[in-house]
Amino acid sequence: METKNLADLYDLPPVDWPAISSRLDRGLTQAPGTGGPDRHTCWLTTLDADGAPHTTGLGAEWLDGSWWFETGRRTRKGRNLERDPRCTLAVAVDEFDLVVSGTASLVTAPATVARLAEAWAAGGWPCRVDESGTALTAEFSAPSAGSPPWHVYRITAVSATVLATTGDGGASRFDF
Repeated sequence: METKNLADLYDLPPVDWPAISSRLDRGLTQAPGTGGPDRHTCWLTTLDADGAPHTTGLGAEWLDGSWWFETGRRTRKGRNLERDPRCTLAVAVDEFDLVVSGTASLVTAPATVARLAEAWAAGGWPCRVDESGTALTAEFSAPSAGSPPWHVYRITAVSATVLATTGDGGASRFDF
């Protein structure tokens, strides 16, 4: 991993990636009043066919050092990712703002889909693996996810930019 200090102009040290990863490992919730600002909403940006950015809020899960999300394959973001897997995911945490750039890949391994279903259910969304074993179903999801089945995607990060919002501050870019 290569680190570039974006705040050396202000004589601030680089942000520490292990501290960022450790904070993400503690989990982020969607419940109001539990994060910053007020709650943790992730924003996914994909590319439309004409190259225009398309940004939508979603509930993403940080697990095993990667970001994961789910959506219907026929949603706009699902169609965009099928055509061009490049994307960014952004989230504001009390301690920092984070933007991760990379590629999203469809996950169909039944054990991985089941593990993510368990993680989302533990976080308050009562989803479960559908009869195919490769997608999720539930009584409800975010309107932007479309109708079930919902498919799991993993973001393979290429880079991340972090802006520290507490302490002395700081900003860094990490290339993985």
